[in-house]
Amino acid sequence: MTAHQKIDTRVFPPETLETMERLYPQQAGLLHHRLPDHPLLSLEALARLGEGLPAGQVEYNPGDVPIGILPEDIPANGLSIGETIRTIDTNRSWAVLKNIESEGPYRELLMALLGELEPVVQPRTGAMLTPQGFIFISSPGSITPFHFDPEHNILLQLRGTKVMNVWPAGDERFAHRREHERYHTGGHRNLPWEEGYEGGQKAVPLAPGDAVLMPVMAPHYVANGDAPSISLSITWRSEWSYRESEAHAANAALRRMGLDPAMPPRWPSYAWAKTVGWRLARKLRLVH
Repeated sequence: MTAHQKIDTRVFPPETLETMERLYPQQAGLLHHRLPDHPLLSLEALARLGEGLPAGQVEYNPGDVPIGILPEDIPANGLSIGETIRTIDTNRSWAVLKNIESEGPYRELLMALLGELEPVVQPRTGAMLTPQGFIFISSPGSITPFHFDPEHNILLQLRGTKVMNVWPAGDERFAHRREHERYHTGGHRNLPWEEGYEGGQKAVPLAPGDAVLMPVMAPHYVANGDAPSISLSITWRSEWSYRESEAHAANAALRRMGLDPAMPPRWPSYAWAKTVGWRLARKLRLVH
């Protein structure tokens, strides 16, 4: 290497950004990353992080649960969050550390990663709003139940393997508009599961160095491989995603009035009047 050559320290290689340009924001797909072993992401560092986070930023439970389990039926694993992470190899559990951006070093890592993606994201969905990070730690064979999430999301696989099973966002065969309305008015992210859904998904296998782009509100479940897994999920919102949320919340209010509103379009600019009306109604405290 000559004195004029520089080492490329970017986590996302150019081909990943090119793939994102084709897929984002509406399609799921396989990406790649070069995030090296990082001292913030070791099991011991994550155990200490989990022990220091508020209870509302930590979720953990047995990992050998059905794909479609109801949130109220998920049992406790009998361990603390620190014990769960430190013994993840053998305790058959699943854990997530939420909103890691509340801790300075983790926020720096998150913002550096999102900064690499901004040139692709901003021209398509505008400013990257509400950056958040989540870390998933899973025992071999763990299942993350069928659910959807409101954020734009890239999940980076750091250790172990898993398969992300993703269904098309906005397709009412897999998540009816009423499920969206329920979620966007305070309901749980988990979705009703039917065996007939199998075969309708895109299955994205992930190993260390792989990542997956996840569209807003795309139904999915995750099946862990035969080794412990660590994954980092970097997420952001957009005006686009907030408008979609508001359109579903407005539909829920209309449904309570006895109407049967249609599923909002995936590009919420077409639902602008409804979302502006919802924001105005909330300001006037006409809805909750």
